[in-house]
Amino acid sequence: MQTIDIAIAPIGLEHLDDAVRLSRQSGWPHRPEDWRLALALSEGFVAVTGSGEVAGTILLTPYGADCATINMVIVDESMRGRGLGRRLLEAAMTLAGDRPLRLVATAEGLPLYERLGFRETGTIVQHQGVAGSIAAPDNTRAATADDLPAILDLDRQAYGADRASLIRKLAEIGEYAVICREGQVAAFTAIRTFGRGEVIGPVVAPDLNDAKALVSHFISRRQGAFLRVDTGAGTGLAPWLEDQGFAHVGGGIAMARPVTIPPAAPAVTTFALANQALG
Repeated sequence: MQTIDIAIAPIGLEHLDDAVRLSRQSGWPHRPEDWRLALALSEGFVAVTGSGEVAGTILLTPYGADCATINMVIVDESMRGRGLGRRLLEAAMTLAGDRPLRLVATAEGLPLYERLGFRETGTIVQHQGVAGSIAAPDNTRAATADDLPAILDLDRQAYGADRASLIRKLAEIGEYAVICREGQVAAFTAIRTFGRGEVIGPVVAPDLNDAKALVSHFISRRQGAFLRVDTGAGTGLAPWLEDQGFAHVGGGIAMARPVTIPPAAPAVTTFALANQALG
């Protein structure tokens, strides 16, 4: 089908209302505030029809020269099948330059990503629900400003890229919890307002028990609140989340271009901000 009447243009705050409309059409929970955060951390594009209607969005969140993530890939239901998704992706890939790319794909988007050179690296599972009663762990504490350098270093090791802009922003708008050993931060997680409630993540920990303790830190303090946690299927955290009453409600396929060997990092990593929590 013809796409000559649709232009690809840089995204900006003037497109916020249309972006929220498209994400709601897709069943995503993003509020205007969530889009503002994503836009503050990212660059990207919109597909605009000749009449000025926004028909699609895409964001590219750069982490220095190390890598970038592709987020918020949405095409209006009425405009699908016109090649807009590919045009938006190609624009974002050009913007990324030589950076390796990561994303979390839906089943519908998987064929397009594969055609553009992305390959599966794992599975992300999303859990959400109302926090019940759970014992507060005795090995966690609220983070302080003095902990931020160690949190930044742990995240860099776990993610394999410098996400300082994201980690610092989470310190501004949310809360961190840490586990310390021998006076050093050994693991951390964050929580912030998002969508219907709050989202916990990222979680970076050396083992599953520490990951459970960090998530418990916030569950125990949020009884009755609606919470979401995204985790890699291979971390072992998903069955425990279900035991705590958090239903498995979906997820996606983690992909990368090119595929690289994961960093030698803490064994349990869950990046709730890698895709759906930003896009």
